[in-house]
Amino acid sequence: MKDYRGVRDRDLFFEYASFMVEGRANVRRLIADSPYQPRSLFMSVPAHAAMGDVLEQLQPDTPLFVASREVLSEVAGFDVHRGCLALGDRGEARPPAALLAAPGCPSVVLVLEGLTDPDNVGALFRNAMAFAADAVLLSPRCCDPLYRKAIRVSMGASLCLPTARFEDWPGDLAVLRAADYRVVALDPGPGAIDLAPSSERLSDQLGPRVALVLGREGPGLSDELRAAADLRLRIPMAPGFDSLNVATAGALALQHLFSWRSDRG
Repeated sequence: MKDYRGVRDRDLFFEYASFMVEGRANVRRLIADSPYQPRSLFMSVPAHAAMGDVLEQLQPDTPLFVASREVLSEVAGFDVHRGCLALGDRGEARPPAALLAAPGCPSVVLVLEGLTDPDNVGALFRNAMAFAADAVLLSPRCCDPLYRKAIRVSMGASLCLPTARFEDWPGDLAVLRAADYRVVALDPGPGAIDLAPSSERLSDQLGPRVALVLGREGPGLSDELRAAADLRLRIPMAPGFDSLNVATAGALALQHLFSWRSDRG
């Protein structure tokens, strides 16, 4: 139980190569749908009773601690959502190239540059899963998608979607190009193509394998990324308005690509 006593995400990452999952729905995803292995679980009496079905899938030697809601919150140092916590084992990190679709297969991957807000990162993972992205790839400075808050905001999507982190940025975009992905930057600047279903120019330039790149709010994408992109897209908006929350913009772009792929089989 000491592993749950006031532990911060940063401590878990550096000292234990693990991460914390909060809430019954997310712990269910960790056990039933995730490639990560639960290291231990800590939950309230009602949560334990409600999750009996999925707890049967645990390895027999997985530690499981059950206590009152008050004890659980006192040990953790915060009011635990729905009385349920788990520690997951990160395992070995995989390189981005290992997550890309097989040659010749249509694919969309989401690439995040410099996003440090766990709310935005979590929401983008949720959007990526909703619109069938195959993976989410991160630049070196992005927030950890296995932070407790990012997992919670993602509704567990960051536990399920394949994800990897680039080491050389933006040089590692060559990994995507070598796998025949078009590097498509979402950017409201001049010269970008409107993201519109009727755009013949867009249909001509989007290929079957797309790496959609989003940058952080405020500064947006780096100049190096803009220069390296094969294509830049913008979301048409009312006059005098040119920006959206990055998670909202990502949802619109991913939904467009999802529909575009579905229309072409």
